[in-house]
Amino acid sequence: MPFYHTLGQIPPKRHTQFAKPNGLALNGQGYKDTFYYEQLFGTIGFEGMSSLLYHVHRPTMVREVLESVDTTPKLAVQKNMLARKLIGFNIAPTDDFLESRVPLLVNNDLIFGLAAPRQSLITYFYKNADADELLFVHRGSGKLRTLFGTLPFQYGDYLIIPRGVIYQIDFDTDDNRLLYVESHSPIYTPKRYRNQFGQLLEHSPFCERDMIRPGNLETHDETGDFLIKIKKQGSLHTLVYASHPFDVVGWDGYNYPYGFSIFNFEPITGRVHQPPPVHQTFQTDSFVVCSFVPRLYDYHPLAIPAPYNHSNIDSDEVIYYVDGDFMSRNDIAQGHITLHPGGIPHGPAPGAMERSIGKKETQEYAVMVDTFRPLMLTEQAVQLDDGTYYKSWLE
Repeated sequence: MPFYHTLGQIPPKRHTQFAKPNGLALNGQGYKDTFYYEQLFGTIGFEGMSSLLYHVHRPTMVREVLESVDTTPKLAVQKNMLARKLIGFNIAPTDDFLESRVPLLVNNDLIFGLAAPRQSLITYFYKNADADELLFVHRGSGKLRTLFGTLPFQYGDYLIIPRGVIYQIDFDTDDNRLLYVESHSPIYTPKRYRNQFGQLLEHSPFCERDMIRPGNLETHDETGDFLIKIKKQGSLHTLVYASHPFDVVGWDGYNYPYGFSIFNFEPITGRVHQPPPVHQTFQTDSFVVCSFVPRLYDYHPLAIPAPYNHSNIDSDEVIYYVDGDFMSRNDIAQGHITLHPGGIPHGPAPGAMERSIGKKETQEYAVMVDTFRPLMLTEQAVQLDDGTYYKSWLE
């Protein structure tokens, strides 16, 4: 995160004693349960974003290591040159939060998938030690509970969960649809929208006020057996912690989970059609995420609002359709995913360019992920493929 936040109680200076109110000092024998335990939570060694957390108990107490399960996606197409349309809502709902995740498109940088969890994640805790997670909420609402505090979420929210964050999720109903991306490089706000100090600039399509930051810090002073599942190196490891993972009394820093609503993205428009980077919402070293939202069309008297044909030479383009009438495509519905691979051009569907002329605005919501390396399709993705989309540009 490029901006500072703090919650709860912290000492006036870092790396110094932070005594508990009822700490016990042993005469001449040292100290027992006297201080809170400081933890540096950072990335990229000691050079990336970081926060300092203060725990009631040592955050290092592992009681048992149980099973490990390989979660590597099973690939069906490793070298893809077909434009594809996946019917995302054909993914069946599943009770368990992690078991509901269906990986669809993958490369060495990310996993892109969908999930339809019916039940809250409350019987165990989860931590992804491999990747930052982006969750987009298509259906459902609830609370993301973390050791940094709680974030409420609803339809249209992005949730950014940095790697290593321990969390649970409480859903309000059993009708939930999520898009998820696991990124092996940190997810940031776009660099061109920030000044040298990290502040979002005036021309940015969103600002710090739009961010949903953690609140309602839970502090559990509990010992016992606490089940936590940790994803590392593509495997899901089950461990038992000796103290409750949510035992933080306070923290501060720049590295923490946060939310952002697609409804707070302010579109950038112009006299002629603007390129996809104006929709950019997040960036990594290996892909970008863009938000398509309702906006006024181009206002040059001869403008063509539909996007021009373009070649993805250096990237694969994935669009997840959320709501509205996506003007550049035919036969698109909520939950559909289109994949336009690098190496071949794509553009508006037949008739879309002509239909767009003279129109004043669009009412559409979609999430786009452009990767800088080719994407491979999993077995589940092939099962969702309509099989004919690549022919949809024929007259």
